[in-house]
Amino acid sequence: MSRPKLRFLILVLIAWSGLGPARPDQKAPLPERFRGWLEEEVVYIITPQERDVFRKLQTDRERDIFIEAFWKHRDPTPNTPENEFKTEHYRRIGYADRRFGRSAPLSGWKTDRGRIYIIMGEPNDIQRYDAKAEIVPCEVWFYQDKVEMGLPPGFNLVFFQEHGQGDFHLYSPARDGPQALLMDFHGTVNDYQQAYQTLGDLEPNLAGVSLSLIPGEAGSFTDRPSLASDIVIQKVETAPQTLVKDDYARKFLEYKDIVDVEYSANYMDSDALVAVAEDGAGVYFVHYAVEPKRLSVGGAGDAYATILRVNGIVTNPAGTPIHQFEKTFSIKIDESRLEELSRQPFDLHDLFPLIPGTYKMSILVKNEVSKEFTSFEQAMLIPGDAPGPRLTKPLLGYKWLRSSPDPLKLRPFQFGPYRIYAQPGRTFARTETLVAAFQVSGLTEPERKAGLLRYLILKDGAVVAERSKRLDEYADLPDVLEEFALKELVPAHYGLKIGLLIDGREVLSVQDEFDLSHQEAVPRPWIQSKLMPGAGEEAYEQILGAELFNAGRIAEAKIRLEKAYRKNPESPESALFLSRAMAAMGEVENTISILEPFLDPARPPNYDIFVLAGRARRSKADWAGALGITNRTISHFGANTVLLNAVGDCELGLGKIKQALAAWEKSLEFNPDQPEIRRKIADLKAGR
Repeated sequence: MSRPKLRFLILVLIAWSGLGPARPDQKAPLPERFRGWLEEEVVYIITPQERDVFRKLQTDRERDIFIEAFWKHRDPTPNTPENEFKTEHYRRIGYADRRFGRSAPLSGWKTDRGRIYIIMGEPNDIQRYDAKAEIVPCEVWFYQDKVEMGLPPGFNLVFFQEHGQGDFHLYSPARDGPQALLMDFHGTVNDYQQAYQTLGDLEPNLAGVSLSLIPGEAGSFTDRPSLASDIVIQKVETAPQTLVKDDYARKFLEYKDIVDVEYSANYMDSDALVAVAEDGAGVYFVHYAVEPKRLSVGGAGDAYATILRVNGIVTNPAGTPIHQFEKTFSIKIDESRLEELSRQPFDLHDLFPLIPGTYKMSILVKNEVSKEFTSFEQAMLIPGDAPGPRLTKPLLGYKWLRSSPDPLKLRPFQFGPYRIYAQPGRTFARTETLVAAFQVSGLTEPERKAGLLRYLILKDGAVVAERSKRLDEYADLPDVLEEFALKELVPAHYGLKIGLLIDGREVLSVQDEFDLSHQEAVPRPWIQSKLMPGAGEEAYEQILGAELFNAGRIAEAKIRLEKAYRKNPESPESALFLSRAMAAMGEVENTISILEPFLDPARPPNYDIFVLAGRARRSKADWAGALGITNRTISHFGANTVLLNAVGDCELGLGKIKQALAAWEKSLEFNPDQPEIRRKIADLKAGR
């Protein structure tokens, strides 16, 4: 079979996963073409969140990219050139203008019939009533098979000319009543029964829909219209908002300045799972899994591949970055496995160490082949080593293997001797066994002997299954694994609550939720994992030391970073991290001593080391030494405001005012917004 040299294949993965029509916002005016798009072209189908995000965009380029994303997230066949939803939407607008604007003072799309036609499309049937003088002109539109919008299997919508004049208005049984459909009704305004009987004598079918828009329901109402009909109307008005997941709009706003332009319109949904576990050395690791809605790969010949780039940041409650990382996952698929894998979800697994504290984790995943991205955020608590019992939240999996921990590498979702196969979504089949893995730690010996774990499976808050087990029955504490057969449970949403009891009193409890599917089997993912070096490696001391430094715990950071440096004194990264901690503690001589070997011209230049070494020498007034290092930095990496400002400080320290002024003025050419540099220049020129 012949193939193009390069092609893209989208593996569509199996995902488990009170408002009126949108109105224009009264905010800063938009350029005309974007105002027309927002307030006319998509006014009936845009969600409130999408509209709010669009209003917050600052440039036309951002708005164009958002509009591209808006249509992409409504495209029923994203792997084809045509967006059928967009094509049909504009066809409906054109038809509404031609058909419903002829007899109205408004454009057709602004009329009630035009609005409903744009939202719902062509009715399955239209009945017109305009032949009898006693009845105002009416149209009854019948729709069916719209249950995906939360609507009944079949329903009617009625349009009528009020008092027989003007445009057709959408009829509400509760607001208007059958009397509004009669040309000259002599009863009281609220006399629904008399109006219904009069209308029934003239047009029985129209009388039926005047009380209820839902077929078969009218017989239940003889004196008062059905309120359920107005609920149907409300659902019709908001139907387009139920058919799209608009989280992409919020993500677009959050990431438009972070991800490249070519990615920003291509957000895709994903599910995520996060677990926290302590390793044997007392270090807590964050394990996470991301399951994107789809995985796109590029193909050439009989091989397919893509690169996923993962950026993560962990911040404390003050917003201070504590840990940041970037990792690359190279994924290759043989053509022989392509069809098989396309029927399975894809999961990306990873882990990293984190010091105790309360955090927010943000993960961004970019597919470098398809230029798609996804992300998730998660609040986390990493427990400290305070005395007292500790109980971690359970990781719920669908399978486990006993696997001795590898001293040379760490694997995501390995809890002691247990390797857990877990999937975001936490959905299970009745034929499967639910696996709960967690940790119990911080116990005294008497507490271990007196301790008990109680397991409750809850449905709607009620206990449907219960068991208890003594702590001393678990041979691998602090790691605990418990299995639960699901075959006796009915498909539903459940909670698993685990309580730690000591001497019969519950001292701690944790809970997580899961769903039991109606299906006989749940598709399980193929997994791409990122392994990390074994516990005690230099990398962990360096990561944990950097986290402590970022958290402001400098003395603790220095201890960790010294260990990492001693293990590998030739590592520029180890030297840089340690020297930063030393500099923060005022240990200038030690900082210079650590960095000096890395200034050797025979070594590859390192920008951060050069900058820090120059700063350390300036702090001890070694102006000549600092100037030499800074000039070398500029020769290797080029000039910038940081380096030019440093040159100015050094020249001033050496008494060379003219050279100092020249350096600072050059710096202002790079960035004029430097009040402190302008003050220094003014002081020098004034002789201060």
